[in-house]
Amino acid sequence: MSFMKRPNDWVASGLTIVSAICLVVLCVLVLYGVVMRYVFDNAPDFVEPIALLLVIAIAFFGAALKVRDGGHIGLDSLITKLPPKGRRAAVAFQHLCLIAFAIAAIVGCNEMASTTSDDPIPIIGVPEAARYYIPMIASACIVLFSLEHLLNMFARKRT
Repeated sequence: MSFMKRPNDWVASGLTIVSAICLVVLCVLVLYGVVMRYVFDNAPDFVEPIALLLVIAIAFFGAALKVRDGGHIGLDSLITKLPPKGRRAAVAFQHLCLIAFAIAAIVGCNEMASTTSDDPIPIIGVPEAARYYIPMIASACIVLFSLEHLLNMFARKRT
């Protein structure tokens, strides 16, 4: 067992809880917006910007959780035809690519967040940088989860 498993279990549980809460809030918020628009002819302005932030959180945190579960995009048809050492190398390369992509996303999101930190999102007043903090958190989790997979692969190889 990797030393990263227990902390990553906590991180994954936190992401799952936050994603589930965001999904429930999104459903209630959209239902509220639809009822207010079509039943009462009084569409609230705040529904769309909040819903957008919730969708961003659900999508990015869900993607990070799929990396933890090993359910991210892969070329399984190619990997299954490789010999065991080739399979191990392909999976290691896949996780290294995920880490590189996540680091690039963190750097890019950090630049965007610092550029937009003084600009509020219209209607709700939350800093525009909030749209970039969510992917930064998810990308950091992807790095942690991919490192856990890599450490587990090499720990299994030694035993």
